[in-house]
Amino acid sequence: MTRVPVLAYHSVSVDPHPLIARFAVRPATFAAHLDLVVERGLEALTVDELARAFDAGDRARLERAVAITFDDGFADVATQAVPALAERGLPATLYVTTGLLRGGTAGPLDPGLGAHMLDWSDLAAARRAGVQIGAHTHSHPHLDTLGARRLREELTLPKALLEDRLGAAVTSFAYPHGYGGPRVRRAVRDAGYLSACAVGQAFTAPDEDRLALSRLMPDHRTRPEEV
Repeated sequence: MTRVPVLAYHSVSVDPHPLIARFAVRPATFAAHLDLVVERGLEALTVDELARAFDAGDRARLERAVAITFDDGFADVATQAVPALAERGLPATLYVTTGLLRGGTAGPLDPGLGAHMLDWSDLAAARRAGVQIGAHTHSHPHLDTLGARRLREELTLPKALLEDRLGAAVTSFAYPHGYGGPRVRRAVRDAGYLSACAVGQAFTAPDEDRLALSRLMPDHRTRPEEV
């Protein structure tokens, strides 16, 4: 069975926010990871493209596939990651927590953290550079702890906000904290998402639930040779 690496990044920075520091990678390290993708002749796919390749049983494509993803929406994704990806012609998928973004009609839910997050205006530029935009809830809660009404809101509100701002369908989702149980996955499907990513620290495979795709999470300790 063909297994595909889906890499989950958060921040690409030499001075990341303390909240995310242990999950951050330095720009030079991130560039080295991307260079390995290019040198190995791999094809970077968005998460929706990967799901479609699984559905089509496109084994030839899957055998050389990789997916590069980002969670949360830190500002350095625009200043560091997107230029590095564009320089190498690599697409990616960015999952944003809409309630933390700057420049919207309402201020960020957490002004202190919001200062370190993307501006809404950054999303269109990322799309033009080949980045698929997905949702990562509105406030980044542990979804399994929520009641039905709040869960539905955390899934449908970011989708609606992003679609209104981008003028395009938002069809992929990533679970805050890397996990969502069966009840949450059903709600994700009911909200209209076609694919969703967990973490799992494993390669993903064609027989996985399209709403529970596994990812590998490089961090500040991950050396290029490990990648």
